[in-house]
Formats: sequence, C-alpha cells, structure tokens
Amino acid sequence: MGKLKLETIWQHHKVLPYILNELKQKIENITPVEKIYLFGSRAKTPLEDWHRLEGKDWDIIVQAGCKLTNTQIWTTDKNYHIDLYVVSKEQAKKLLQDTGKTLELFPCNELEELIKT
Repeated sequence: MGKLKLETIWQHHKVLPYILNELKQKIENITPVEKIYLFGSRAKTPLEDWHRLEGKDWDIIVQAGCKLTNTQIWTTDKNYHIDLYVVSKEQAKKLLQDTGKTLELFPCNELEELIKT
C-alpha cells in the first residue's frame, strides 16, 4: 500500500475505497473474494459519529474462496491497523453471528447507502 497522509485516513469516503480495492486485489491473487464486511466499533457507530473513533482499528472480515492465515493485522509504516480476517463462507457465517452489527462493503456497499441518506 502506498503512503497515506495520517490526517486523511479518517476520511472514509476518500480512503476506504482505496484501501479495500488494494486489499481485494491482493487477496484475489490467491483466492476469489466473495464479500467484505466491516464489523466492530465502526459498524456499530453511526457514520456521523465516526470522528470519535480516530485512532481505532478498522475491523474487516473478507469472505473468500478459502481461509488465509496470518492476516489478522495489516499495517502501514504509520502504525495504521486493519484487523483483518480472510475466511471461508462457513467461517464468515460463524464470525458474523458472533460479531453483532456489520456493514457489507462488497459487493453491496451498505456504507455508500448510508452516505447518500
């Protein structure tokens, strides 16, 4: 991932698509990506209150053709973290049940729908 300005990382409408597109491409070199979900604090917090979450990790579940190991933390040189789980459909189903509220980011971008309203 290229270098990002730390102050723009929290501008989800500008940075999140960039991060997710690159992440998706890297995973698809190994296995097809079926769905991407946001969970944790960001999925549970209304979009207009995300400014309170500065400094918090992004929690991402990627449902893929197979599980990939060693993907739980993905960082940049600015100490920016994505808690990332790349799992199979069956594992995603269980994780999604255990995590509570989620937002689907791919292929249906529920975050985009929230921004429009």
